[in-house]
Amino acid sequence: MRKEFSNTMEQLATEDDSIVFITGDLGYNALENLKAKLGKRFINAGVAEQNMVGVAAGFAHKGYKVFCYSIAPFIVYRCLEQFRNDICFNNLPVFLVGNGGGYGYGIMGSSHHALEDIACLSGLQNANVWVPAFADEVEPVLQQIVSDACPAYLRLGAGKTTPDNAYLSGSFKVIHRGAQAETTIFVLGPVANNVMSALGSGPELAEKVNVITALHFPLKLENDILELVRNAPNILVAEEHISTGGLAQQLSVQLLERGISPRSFKSLKAEGYPNGKYGSQSYHQKLSGLDPDSIISNINQLLIPA
Repeated sequence: MRKEFSNTMEQLATEDDSIVFITGDLGYNALENLKAKLGKRFINAGVAEQNMVGVAAGFAHKGYKVFCYSIAPFIVYRCLEQFRNDICFNNLPVFLVGNGGGYGYGIMGSSHHALEDIACLSGLQNANVWVPAFADEVEPVLQQIVSDACPAYLRLGAGKTTPDNAYLSGSFKVIHRGAQAETTIFVLGPVANNVMSALGSGPELAEKVNVITALHFPLKLENDILELVRNAPNILVAEEHISTGGLAQQLSVQLLERGISPRSFKSLKAEGYPNGKYGSQSYHQKLSGLDPDSIISNINQLLIPA
């Protein structure tokens, strides 16, 4: 999604000279076009994330809209206090952009993984969290972030293209509806590509599930999503994030508050490092049951009559 991000940022910055972009010494071979276009509005703050967000707060106080870019764990964990106190409490237009959410940086290990970022940021005052599942979602999300002009976090990954006939509803996007759906799958981020790959294993399986991605936090459930769940009450949640504070936990609260009791509820989530080893993103997804084969197995378990 970095290419889509960079191209859209170039367009937005050309149209709006109040946009400032600050990088924490990252973005090589991806942001050169943006640097050339923004000139003095492109700032390399060096490896100093806390200072970067503090500087962004100063710019925002003067009327600028500021993007702060790094890899996801650096932009979230290293400057959490500054984002909370300087940005969110003052409701300033500063937007954190984290590349490689979840296990995106693979073999580089836990210091480069962001498995708790949604939990850390989605509960902050005035903050919006955006998690595109597909590359073509990056442009409209960025446009919305700039339009909202309030604190935001954008988690980037590696996604394909939104399936045909998908539609938005509140914080969610319905990307597949099965004609005989019994199970509703809620997905966070590019893991949706694994879910769709799983459904491609056979039309019979695809007919029995709905697939819905969560694009935005705080979650907003519209009536049409609630109706889908009522009609297909086996729920499977898949997210490259820990369950605490993630999609599964936040979704379950929303459903229970609306009096909806699922027939069954299964959460597939980032399991950390159960064998103490590091590997590629796909390696960690498999250990966490987020690979296509594991998703197929879990769907089939939910479809077995009680």
